[in-house]
Amino acid sequence: MNICRKAPRSQNITEKVKPEHLALLVKTEWQLSYVTPLYQFRHTQLKTYARQLSAFIAAEKQQGLAVEVGGLQNTFKVSFSVLQGLAETNDDPETVLIQVQSKPMFARQEDPPKTVWSGWLSCINGNPEYLQSLPKDFTCLPLFCSKGAEGLSSLVKSWLQRTFDCCFGPLDINQTTLQWLAALWTNCHMETNIQKLKMIWTLPVVPPLQVTYTVDSDDALELWRSTRESSAEKSRGAEDEVTRFMQGLMSHFYRHFRVDLSAGELNQVSSALGSAKLNGKIKISSSRYLISIFSLLTECALLKMP
Repeated sequence: MNICRKAPRSQNITEKVKPEHLALLVKTEWQLSYVTPLYQFRHTQLKTYARQLSAFIAAEKQQGLAVEVGGLQNTFKVSFSVLQGLAETNDDPETVLIQVQSKPMFARQEDPPKTVWSGWLSCINGNPEYLQSLPKDFTCLPLFCSKGAEGLSSLVKSWLQRTFDCCFGPLDINQTTLQWLAALWTNCHMETNIQKLKMIWTLPVVPPLQVTYTVDSDDALELWRSTRESSAEKSRGAEDEVTRFMQGLMSHFYRHFRVDLSAGELNQVSSALGSAKLNGKIKISSSRYLISIFSLLTECALLKMP
């Protein structure tokens, strides 16, 4: 699969996506997974899927197979809905949101059910060659984001696998992607104050040493701008700009502390606009760069699929 990353850009999607839908996506930490194409999935059958998944979760819990979701009643209400406006190309299927609602075990009858689990399947700026090569009975929504009890996540994945003959796997956010996000958020400081750029490394010593490196937002932006100007003069691409930006940050740290961060592993990147962790958890605090970030994660999910 051919991949060519473009320079990160901001995008105002508030006119395309309903505010209540954006509110569901931002300011929440999501656990990432990849999922292979879904066989005979239909966006027109979402109400049927909701009924089937509701019954499946209730049946599994009654059989005692979902002990992790204890403390809830055996009645679950599932909803499937389309998040319109996130698709960037004609090849991108629309994003699908799944929500599971239930009541606490001792809730009063008049108490409304609460959302106890959320997840969404998405494909944003998916590789067109790959998407067009799929047989018509397959729908590619490779990025799966979830929050809530692990037991419910397992049940939802199990039902999706049985129903659509797909497979799930963990989607870690690797070093390259974390570095890309560091550059993306720094670039955003030209429009929105990111306050600071914070990175956490783990160095391979005994015992392992954790290093927290916090950079003033203006200093980070100055380095990013100089990196881009230098790259433009030499006709280099966006990936090279990100590499040079990170090298500049690590060189600065070495000059002051004589610690070589390149010998360690970058575990986390954060700013006022969001955070991303090596273990596949991400939080977006602003919708301005949501499309760029989830385009990047869609790419990662497609590359991770077997």
